[in-house]
Amino acid sequence: MKAKKNANRVKLSRSTISFNVFGYIVIALMAFICILPLWLVVAGSFSDNTDILVNGYSFWPRVFSVEAYKTVFQYPEEILNAYKVTITVTVIGTAVCLFVCSTAGYVLSRKDFRYRSGFSFYFFFTTIFSAGLVPSYVLCVQYLKFKEYPYMALILSGAFSYFYVIIFRSFMSDIPSSLGESAKIDGANDLQIFLKVILPLSKPVIATIGLFAALGHWNEWYNAMLYCANKKDYPLQYYLYTVLNSSKALRDISASVSVEALPELPTETYKLAMTVVATGPIILVYPFVQKYFVKGMTVGAVKG
Repeated sequence: MKAKKNANRVKLSRSTISFNVFGYIVIALMAFICILPLWLVVAGSFSDNTDILVNGYSFWPRVFSVEAYKTVFQYPEEILNAYKVTITVTVIGTAVCLFVCSTAGYVLSRKDFRYRSGFSFYFFFTTIFSAGLVPSYVLCVQYLKFKEYPYMALILSGAFSYFYVIIFRSFMSDIPSSLGESAKIDGANDLQIFLKVILPLSKPVIATIGLFAALGHWNEWYNAMLYCANKKDYPLQYYLYTVLNSSKALRDISASVSVEALPELPTETYKLAMTVVATGPIILVYPFVQKYFVKGMTVGAVKG
């Protein structure tokens, strides 16, 4: 049996083996370069703040300390509430974004839709020209009542992106139209064709756009600054942003008074700990959608 298996193996040439070894080395170096900054952030967050100020950053904590995380979680109920807001906005906002952009992409991919060129131009026009910050703020506050409903502000702000619509349209245009025609002959309407035929075949692009949309909602802080007046409505990124500004103000005050008046704050390690707290959960989600990510991006790039 072993002899038969060895006989079926394709013998690689020396040039092919050399190319494969070179490719693996390059990929390993690129992976190391990508992981190195993240490891530096994690190691720095567990280091002593004074040691970093005196000796600089290192790839391993010279003086181990968790003071930065104690400062971050000094008020655990507040940061847990910020996590709850961010997770809620990310889940609902991503679902809304996928629904809106996938339906728009499907409609624009249909060759029998008479006005698809006009709608495509309209969507594209809005990406080049906008009303500006002040008219948008007046519209959102006075008419859409975003100040009264901050969750709606955080969710609807990322509900539509023409870039996502282009990727959906490009992917769905590559799906044979005969599948939809066959389903229509069997009695399916347009909604059933979209839900039962098109969406199951669009898992790669759904995972890709879903990851982009989730990252956008997870890192959202600007709209929270504009429309969230109550601290209990702060998402994680904006909550950490306000805490960092508060610690900076306390550091400036402590510099103008006696050293004994205020305790020393772990400013440098605190920033690194906040980075770990903010990015850790979203990094854990990425491996589950990685297998779809490359395929979805490749199709969008080729057909865009």
